[in-house]
Amino acid sequence: MTDIVERGRITARVPLAVEERLREAADLVGATMNQFLVQAALEKANEIIDRERFIAVTPRDADFLLNLLDDPSPANAKLMRARERYHRARHERVLRSTAEQDAPSD
Repeated sequence: MTDIVERGRITARVPLAVEERLREAADLVGATMNQFLVQAALEKANEIIDRERFIAVTPRDADFLLNLLDDPSPANAKLMRARERYHRARHERVLRSTAEQDAPSD
C-alpha cells in the first residue's frame, strides 16, 4: 500500500541574478533548486511562526510569573468592576442569541 501525498504548487518569477544566486546555493548543498527553495522557505516560515507564537522570558521573569500564579494578589475594585461588566455583557449576548434562535423565521 502506498501513501499518496497531495501536493500544491508555488511559482515565482525572479530576476536572473536572483535565480543564479539561488541555483549556486542549491548546488553548494547538493540540492535541486526546488528542494533548496522549499527548505529555505520552510525554515523561514518556521522561524516567523515561532517568533510570533511564543514569548521568550528570562528565568527571572518566569519565576515572577509563576509566583503570581501561586500567590495572586487579591482582586481590587477596578478588576471586580471589569469582571462584573464582562459577566453582564456575556449574559446579554446569551439572551440575545437565545431570542434570535427562538424568533420565528420568515
